[in-house]
Amino acid sequence: MIVAYVEPSGESEELAAAEIAGAARALGGGATDPDLPGLVRVELPAADVVAQLAGRLALAHRCLVPVEPGVAIDRAVERAGRIGRSAEFRRLGRSRGTADAELRALGDAYRTAGGTIDLERPERRFVLAPGATGAPILLEQAATVDRPATAARRMPSLPFQRPVSLAPRLARAVANLAEIRLGDRVVDPFVGTGALLAEAALLHAHTYGIDLDATMVVGALKNFAHLGVSPGELVQGDAGTVDFRRPDGRFDAVVTDPPYGRASTTGGESSADVVARVVPRWAARLRPGGRLVVVVPSGTAALPIPGRPERTISVRVHRSLTREFRVYRAPDGPTRTPS
Repeated sequence: MIVAYVEPSGESEELAAAEIAGAARALGGGATDPDLPGLVRVELPAADVVAQLAGRLALAHRCLVPVEPGVAIDRAVERAGRIGRSAEFRRLGRSRGTADAELRALGDAYRTAGGTIDLERPERRFVLAPGATGAPILLEQAATVDRPATAARRMPSLPFQRPVSLAPRLARAVANLAEIRLGDRVVDPFVGTGALLAEAALLHAHTYGIDLDATMVVGALKNFAHLGVSPGELVQGDAGTVDFRRPDGRFDAVVTDPPYGRASTTGGESSADVVARVVPRWAARLRPGGRLVVVVPSGTAALPIPGRPERTISVRVHRSLTREFRVYRAPDGPTRTPS
């Protein structure tokens, strides 16, 4: 295992940390106790997995790796400079440090050893972070999170739009909370505009969805096509009774944002009754150790699912709307080996 650090975004500290941990587990690693302020520490099976982790995340900025742990910082900078590539130095949480004497000294040492400083397009980016004991630690940026790509999937950019759809950064966080892996079978019994299943499909899962409203099914298919992904199967009907062509299939994950509020179609049944009737049915179809992640308005009554949530995270989505991300794991589940 190798150690890496992730710099989370400031949108939701708890959800960001949980997303990072779930994504790391999906890649065969996991999160560990934090030892550097402002960073999430993860362990990954190999160095090349760091870029894969960055490619999965939405609520983060970048992934960093320690530069020669156990070696004095000035010595590590000198060695790095000998390679002769361009670089920049900054402190964690700051863009650049031209007025910072310590960073200037590191830059001078890097140049003296043979490297160059480039603040516009450096080939290497070094970050000086405060250590647990107060002494700084030198990290290097190994991969960045493509936040513009996530933003490009926002509702105004899609062909089929509804105001109640979950933002793509939150939908991707759900997919990571569910620890979705390549080839997993993922179902959403309330597919809506397809936001959750789209993120699962972009992680190369086999996706299945149901919606009572035929307009939603057709619209979700338009959004999938726009994003370049294809669901395994979408069905129009009541998710409490309808099924797929392979009705005995088990699922690795259930992800869903059930219908709540006046804008949602429930066929005259209350939202709470629909959720209580439908969600347990699909939770029962999880493989051992599979995950259910359900997004509900804050204060929603406990769902009739065996066991309490492993985790409940509250996130303010809009000024007057707070949602809870509830994470369940199916019982008797052995730890999966990485795909």
